Amino acid sequence: MNQDEVMKLATDALMLAFKVGLPLLLAGLVVGLLVSVFQAVTQIQEMTLSFIPKILAVAVVLIVAGPWMLNQVVGYTTDLYHSIPGLVKEE
Repeated sequence: MNQDEVMKLATDALMLAFKVGLPLLLAGLVVGLLVSVFQAVTQIQEMTLSFIPKILAVAVVLIVAGPWMLNQVVGYTTDLYHSIPGLVKEE
């Protein structure tokens, strides 16, 4: 296994983590922004008001996009396991 193969494996793993984590992070970001605007307009400064909607939004996204996320991770892991014989070659 040379340096290029290691870099490709690391890049693929990071891209998968980014792709799988992005929907959850975006949901938290959008809901947090909306709640912050609501708090600024109404001058309500309650900490749980920003925390609970984010948790609910992330839970909904996880329920909706969870099967897709699982398929992405399983597909990557399967491809990685199938590529092991090619990566461990005698030089």
